[in-house]
Order: sequence, then C-alpha cells, then structure tokens
Amino acid sequence: MKLKTFRYDGDETNDEPHYDDFEVPHEPGQTVLDALFYIQENLDDSLSFRYSCRGAVCGSCAMLINKVPRLACRTQVKPLLEGKDDAEIKHYPALDEGENTGEDFVLVEPLPHLPVEKDLIVNEEKFFEFYREMEPYLQAEGEVPEDEFRMSPEVVEELEDYTNCILCAACFGSCPVDGENENYRGPAALAKLFRFHIDPRDDEDRLVLADHEDGWWDCDFHINCKKVCPKDVPPNKAIGKARGELQQDKE
Repeated sequence: MKLKTFRYDGDETNDEPHYDDFEVPHEPGQTVLDALFYIQENLDDSLSFRYSCRGAVCGSCAMLINKVPRLACRTQVKPLLEGKDDAEIKHYPALDEGENTGEDFVLVEPLPHLPVEKDLIVNEEKFFEFYREMEPYLQAEGEVPEDEFRMSPEVVEELEDYTNCILCAACFGSCPVDGENENYRGPAALAKLFRFHIDPRDDEDRLVLADHEDGWWDCDFHINCKKVCPKDVPPNKAIGKARGELQQDKE
C-alpha cells in the first residue's frame, strides 16, 4: 500500500514543498494515522504530523486526505484504496493545489487555508484567534444556583448539536469562503458563538459579535463544514438561524 505525503521543512531551510511516496504494509483496520506512524517509526523519522488521543476525541490529527479534510485517526485506509470513499464536498480552489489523487495510493496533505509549518503540521493561530474572539465561555447574569441550572431536554438537545465541536479545524479547511476571505471567522467560531447565544444561562447579546461582513453574512452555505465534521456539528444551521434573528431584529 502506498502513501503519498506532502513534505515541507519550513521557510528557513529554503526547501521547496514536494511529495514523498512510502510503501506501507496494509493491515486490517488500519487508519491513515497508523500508516503515518509506520512511516515515522520505520521509514523516515523526520515526517511530522500532529496527534494526541488517537480516538477521534481531541481533533489534533485533522489533515487533507484524498482531498477531503478528515481526522487521520478515524479514517480507514481500506475504503480509500478500494474506491469506496463516499465523501462528497463542494470543490474549491485549494483542492487544485499540489498532487492529484490516484487509484493506487492514499494522498495525505496539510489542511488548506492555514500556513504550513512542517510537513502535515499547520499553524492554527488564526483559527483560534477567531474562536477566542467569540468569547467562548458562559457569561451568566445574577447569582449562580446552589445545585444546578435547570434546562429542558429540548434545550439541552439543541445545545449538544454545537457543544460536540472538538476544534479540529476540518470545517475551516473545507470552507470555500475561508479560502477567498482570510478574515472570515469560519464555521467553528460561528457555531460556538451560536451555542452560547441559545444557552438560557447566558445573558449576553452574543449575535452582535459576528454581525459584520466577515461574520454571519459572508457564509455562502456550501455546507462542506457539516459534511466533514467528525462530530456532526451543523455550523450552517447555526448561521442560518442567526441571520434570521438578526434580520428580524432589523426590520
């Protein structure tokens, strides 16, 4: 089984981005992250990539796999090699960069729309800057109850749509708008903002934080964000509802 991986050593080395091919033994249940570990441990210990939990919980290993942003730890190699990959996202210019996919190998590249630091590692400073701008923490008014805040099951269910985000940035890398507008706050930040807007414990006017051309109003609803999210968070749904509320307030 062959993996074709993006390689880049950083600006200071004057190294040009390129691709390396690696032959990796195929095993049942093998993930892309497993294959990357084999390369690092047996073929080239300089190959660099992020990972942590290896269980699709931390979001560290998001990368572009066969031109789709995914978590390497949960992406099985076998379906990719057998042509059974059913991931369908709207095409955008970043996918035309680098190598094309092929039938006899798995292509692994860094997430689009973020600067590459080394190989498959990207600099996520901008992604988290936009996230922090949304003030992603509870801002409750009044006294905190001794036991707990009480919420209906329906409210809790809606909140869980957005609290499941693991900040992997796959949605950011899949968003055509983020590729066109470097100031667009992105799906993850906007979904998190909406999560606190609908939280009955929070008393801040949250929607105004993204009521500008680089926030709610720049989304084109390509829905790539929802399709690539490993936790099924629906940023498109949050953005649509936020726009509706803001528009109603302005009428």
